[in-house]
Amino acid sequence: MPGPAKEGVSATGAAEVHRHIVELSGAGRYEAALALIDPDVIDHRGGVAGDHRGLAAWKDKWDSLDGAQDISVTIEHNVASGDFSVNRYTVRGTDAASGRPYEVTGLDMIRVQNGRLVEHWALLDSVAMRHQLGIADSV
Repeated sequence: MPGPAKEGVSATGAAEVHRHIVELSGAGRYEAALALIDPDVIDHRGGVAGDHRGLAAWKDKWDSLDGAQDISVTIEHNVASGDFSVNRYTVRGTDAASGRPYEVTGLDMIRVQNGRLVEHWALLDSVAMRHQLGIADSV
């Protein structure tokens, strides 16, 4: 079965799906990006957040970013193999509470089936972010 085509986007390979989702969500085109995500997607957020399932959880994640200021994601490098795609990216933004800017590295990996993202893992350099924002670590 070929991947979905929405708003002029035809993405079937893992790297293409990954790139389109980042581009569309970065442009605020969430509905078009959601069309490239399987309804039963599993988002492995790790830590206390654990796994989140389904489009509603994914949409909630994006909705929580709406109050954030100046967030941008730049894909620095992509490696794809079969159904998997991995991005190393830079996240730049301004903390809404303090007004302080930050720039950190992240990695995420997705698995694609039938032209849609079905599984996602992500890591963000939260230690660097806390340091740049002046937030002390408690160990």
